[in-house]
Amino acid sequence: MKRLLLCLTAVLFTGSAYAETTVRSCDREVSFDTPPRAAVSNDVNLTEMMLVLGLRDRMVGYTGISGWKTLDEEMRSGIAELPELSARYPSKEVLIGADADFYFAGWNYGMKVGGEVTPETLAPFGIKVYELTESCIHVGGKPKVSMDDMYADLLNLGKIFGVEDTAHDLVAAYKLELDRITAPLQDAEPVRVFVYDSGEDKPFTAGRYAMPTALIEAAGGVNVLDGFEKSWARIDWETVIDSDPEVVVVVNYGNVTAEEKRDFMRSNPALAGIDAVRNDRFVTLDYVEATPGPRNIGAVRKLVEAFAGE
Repeated sequence: MKRLLLCLTAVLFTGSAYAETTVRSCDREVSFDTPPRAAVSNDVNLTEMMLVLGLRDRMVGYTGISGWKTLDEEMRSGIAELPELSARYPSKEVLIGADADFYFAGWNYGMKVGGEVTPETLAPFGIKVYELTESCIHVGGKPKVSMDDMYADLLNLGKIFGVEDTAHDLVAAYKLELDRITAPLQDAEPVRVFVYDSGEDKPFTAGRYAMPTALIEAAGGVNVLDGFEKSWARIDWETVIDSDPEVVVVVNYGNVTAEEKRDFMRSNPALAGIDAVRNDRFVTLDYVEATPGPRNIGAVRKLVEAFAGE
């Protein structure tokens, strides 16, 4: 009954203004007759994309935040009246129980390849899925990550929910701000950068297909693991040492603080010869800044200042 009422509300809400919309989601085409009215998003960055487009009233909840991350004041106010349906990845039953009609997630952002929750397993229950573009590398080939991945998600969400003008204006504003931030960089020699997410025996880091690579390049740097044909993955410390990064970007989230991660690198004798460690050049990005979402522009600004030594 609740699903029927939501569908009727959607028809009344959209009237004739919403034509059938089809968007590309990784290797699939997903079509919508009406905008979703009972959406669920997974993770902080995907949830912020929904909020920045003004879609909170189209949501019945979110998942996958408190199990790993903490919310800052901006996020807490944005989702104040929405329930967290699952602290980590949701089960199929959680989404069905919420009467969801839409799930915004990604591969390793709320879904696992071959897992319980996928576009195919949710389809019989009327739950359509849009996949985070950055994550598509896990289910097929895609170009190297770029800022366009984040823009594409906002524009596609705009189409899906019938707020295309809002999405276009937002993306245009982001591009203008990015141009303003990066205009002074010109043809400076790229700074060599390593992304340290977590791990001591083997570091978990960002490769060619992970968002920090795009942020670093926009800020005038180069990810020393640009040739690493992975998204987020583990690598050995020897490779990091050989690449001799000039700056280390520390991703801040979870039980191990950014300061503890920096202290580990500073105190490890094997890493003492790395340029960034010798010169104590570390910059911290919160998880929500380092993954695709509205805070990517601010993250580039932070990196520009750090690379310049400010």
